[in-house]
Amino acid sequence: MPTTRSKRRDLLFSILALLAALLACNRPTPASESSSWSASGGSGLAPIPSATHPAWLLPPTRLPGAPILTPTPDTSHILPSTRKEPQKYVVQPGDTLGQIATSYGVSVEHIVKANDLKNPNVLDVGQKLVIPAPTLEGSGPDFKIIPDSELVYGPLTSFFNVAEYINSQGGYLAQYHEKLDEDKKLSGAEIVELVARSYSINPRLFLAVLQYQSGWVTKSQPRETTLDYPIGWRDPQRKGLYRQLAWAANQLNRGYYLWRVDGVATWVFPDGYIVPIAPTINAGTAGVQYFLSQIYGYKEWKDSASPDGLFATYSNLFGYPFDLAIEPLLPPDLRQPSLQLPFEPGARWVLTGGPHGGWDDGSAWAALDFAPDTEAVGCVESDEWVVSVGNGLILRSEDGAVTQDLDSPEGALNDGLEQTGWVILYMHIESRGRVAAGTYLMAGERIGHPSCEGGVSTGTHLHLARRYNGEWIPADQILPFVLDGWISGGSGVEYEGYLERNGEKVVADAGQSSKNKIKR
Repeated sequence: MPTTRSKRRDLLFSILALLAALLACNRPTPASESSSWSASGGSGLAPIPSATHPAWLLPPTRLPGAPILTPTPDTSHILPSTRKEPQKYVVQPGDTLGQIATSYGVSVEHIVKANDLKNPNVLDVGQKLVIPAPTLEGSGPDFKIIPDSELVYGPLTSFFNVAEYINSQGGYLAQYHEKLDEDKKLSGAEIVELVARSYSINPRLFLAVLQYQSGWVTKSQPRETTLDYPIGWRDPQRKGLYRQLAWAANQLNRGYYLWRVDGVATWVFPDGYIVPIAPTINAGTAGVQYFLSQIYGYKEWKDSASPDGLFATYSNLFGYPFDLAIEPLLPPDLRQPSLQLPFEPGARWVLTGGPHGGWDDGSAWAALDFAPDTEAVGCVESDEWVVSVGNGLILRSEDGAVTQDLDSPEGALNDGLEQTGWVILYMHIESRGRVAAGTYLMAGERIGHPSCEGGVSTGTHLHLARRYNGEWIPADQILPFVLDGWISGGSGVEYEGYLERNGEKVVADAGQSSKNKIKR
């Protein structure tokens, strides 16, 4: 018998399917021009719009009169065991003390003290370090802050008009503008939307964090100390709203996806505290807890992760967050649609990167990297073509990124939304010959040329990643990439991995080797 929770999920997706059908006949106007959205009468999702109905008012997924359900039931996680003994580590090229500390679950201060380091900013390749065993203190709260679907750029964000909501609050953010480069100056709302789309983070969470940290959403004159660092991460290289939000998004993703794969057992705080995580929290809460642990010491963090902390701010802005839950975000019977390799028949490419971050290094290891098989190195122009891995509508094509809405196996075909169903990201696509947004492509039709455009890249290649309902899907877990029958896998080390088919294996290598060549 269907549960109330599954009924409300089905109802929401029925509304989204209806929206998809409407979009097929009438493409939506830009957010700045649209004044409202509608849901069918009697659905319990939202009132019928009127001239005064705000476009940012959200349709709750809890039916009218239904009881408030227990927030995000989640099976207790089996967490990694904590080290009991010190370990030794040999410094590798590119290492920083912060990276080493994070990978071993200890603070920088603990490593500095254990090794009597005079300058923690200088490490020598080959230097031997003692990594002390973590000393655990206290325990993390089991209070759930947000559902998983309120952390990711998921289905309900399609109803949310970021610009109209920000303008309705009349705060500093509504007047904010920032120049990202010589040709691009964006408003505060445009920056929130840009980072939300790129990292696949819910813009409502961004606004709650901004309000909690700096008051930018409702205060017209926030504290001067927040103007450069509205999120509170005081790094001179991270000044301004865009860089602050990008940093925050990466931390939110890191906590969320580490929790998804049972990859973390403790939070490490700037003041040196190391605290076990409550095993019953959900991934959305884990993402928020981790983000807050990067800013606050342990005692302040406990307050910020309590019912009177960020949760209260979110509730004041948008209502009870679990009324907006889509659960489960990933159906238990989810399957990847049929996909092919992203290059033309007969063309030889190389697998240069195994499973790694979908966008930045904090997200799930949702991506694989491919490059044309050529002796040229670095960022060189290529005439090889990246092609569509499946059938679907091109949603975005800008700044090196192309996103494609795939035909949904559930039947809601190409609803034109990045927040629902399967979406593919093709990254580092050159502007020359790049497919235009709004184009419908069949599998094998041309996307564009691989390049270094967009993001950070040291060589011409394609970065290929997947999302479902806004969640990055790892390439090394239970839903691997399957491309022309090639199945992705990983070694547990970022960028290491392989594709395997019928006993044949192609192993990822940053250069060229006899083991990483592949063709259709």
